[in-house]
Amino acid sequence: MKLKGKTALITGSGKKTGIGYAIAKKFSSHGCNIIIADYGSKESLEADVKTGSMDEMEGIANELHKNFDVKTLAVNLDVTDTDIITKMMSEVQKKFTNIDILVNNAGATFGVPNGVHTYDENNWMKTIDVNLHGVFRMSKAIIPMMQDKGGNIINIASRAGKVPGLFNGAYSVAKAGVIMLTKVMAKEIAGLNIRVNAICPGQIMTDLEKWRFGLEAQFFNTTVEEQEQKMCETIPLGRIGSPDEVADMALYLASDSSSYVTGQALNICGGQLMEL
Repeated sequence: MKLKGKTALITGSGKKTGIGYAIAKKFSSHGCNIIIADYGSKESLEADVKTGSMDEMEGIANELHKNFDVKTLAVNLDVTDTDIITKMMSEVQKKFTNIDILVNNAGATFGVPNGVHTYDENNWMKTIDVNLHGVFRMSKAIIPMMQDKGGNIINIASRAGKVPGLFNGAYSVAKAGVIMLTKVMAKEIAGLNIRVNAICPGQIMTDLEKWRFGLEAQFFNTTVEEQEQKMCETIPLGRIGSPDEVADMALYLASDSSSYVTGQALNICGGQLMEL
């Protein structure tokens, strides 16, 4: 069990259809204690893809505890609000003395599709705030709980941070920022024995991906199935990836198997993006 006895906080892990949940399940199956952190407020986030709920988050935490005999906790989190992050950290510290792994997975899009010249400024800023500044805020909050024993930060970036998508500029810009923030952090806190890496998923079958296919189907007057097939034709492996496959890469980065890996942005995209 690669992570037995360690503790991981995973943001954006409160929905069973997402990458965050897949990572939480994978880690707990390897003996890792899990903190499910997501936007559990009753107040709508008004994002293009809906978040989970506190009930769902607590259900996930209870299920992982029962199935894998690990300690779990579900906490409400808004990565754009420092006060809420501080409150969440106080709750975490009551149950856990240290955090070994942070997965910055929380993300959202607002106000798409729009080109830069038509993008609503508030929606642009909110997208940047959640996807980029949220990674900064969470990392800053967690590092003090890592620096005594060392730790591991995994940022979920995106292929969109390397190759821009159409009419979703704020998300691409934010994810590019996450990749550079990963490198900055890796260099700055290596002396604390904290490794920092990013995962750059391509097309992964999540709610966000399904929403995208639906949006494109409306725009091009086709069907969701046709849009998915068109996308698969751009992927050398010929299919959409699964959250479990991203979780496998996260497990590698979180474990000692990658003990000499830091400051990297690893693609998981079926060959859709190939770089030197």
